[in-house]
Amino acid sequence: MAKLAVNVDHIATLRQARRADYPDPVTAAMAAETAGADGVVVHLRGDRRHIQERDVRILRQMVQTKLILEMASTAEMLGIALDIKPDLVTLVPEKREELTTEGGLDIITHFKAIKESINHLHNGGIRVSIFIDPDMDQIKIAHKIDADMIEIHTGAFCDAAIESDREKEFARIVDAAKIASKLKLGVNAGHGLGYHSIKRFKGLNEIDEFSIGHSIVARATISGMEQAVRDMVSLVRSL
Repeated sequence: MAKLAVNVDHIATLRQARRADYPDPVTAAMAAETAGADGVVVHLRGDRRHIQERDVRILRQMVQTKLILEMASTAEMLGIALDIKPDLVTLVPEKREELTTEGGLDIITHFKAIKESINHLHNGGIRVSIFIDPDMDQIKIAHKIDADMIEIHTGAFCDAAIESDREKEFARIVDAAKIASKLKLGVNAGHGLGYHSIKRFKGLNEIDEFSIGHSIVARATISGMEQAVRDMVSLVRSL
């Protein structure tokens, strides 16, 4: 049965828009767990545009399921992760000018640096996932450098404007999930998934967990966090 990890970054985005102390992403994370989420995701960016280091430290104390820290492969973030010790680190690309993560990490180009980061995190007792596009070569390199799992970037599928493009992108996701599973990598997926697009994944049992944030937080502004998470949990459990 597939699992759901809820990203609460956009709760922090709303807070930071007014430089206020609310809404609190920690409170949102607790509501997500109460509603049945299997994990909580936060992305601590170098520019601290939404999640702050304080948030991650409090979440480490409060989260009862699983805390997943998305981060760039930098010396600063490695130090923070090794100190806080989340249950899982997901290495992601990061650019200051992007609104949100635009694509997967190119581990072919950055092979040495990513491998060293994985070694440091493993030595600290932290499991590592790599956020990558559904590309066979990237997946094979992820396996080669001893990543514990991958998170397949689903953005191209979710953003496709016409059905033929959506089908092509979904076929890439299916192939990626199957080859990663054969290589004994854990398989997560996320980016841009919503209450409608998640239904397309029914029967793709190679995906262990979906990481979803924006669509849940958007629905939460109308129906509340617990109800928004319950709605998504129900969909994910039915896949």
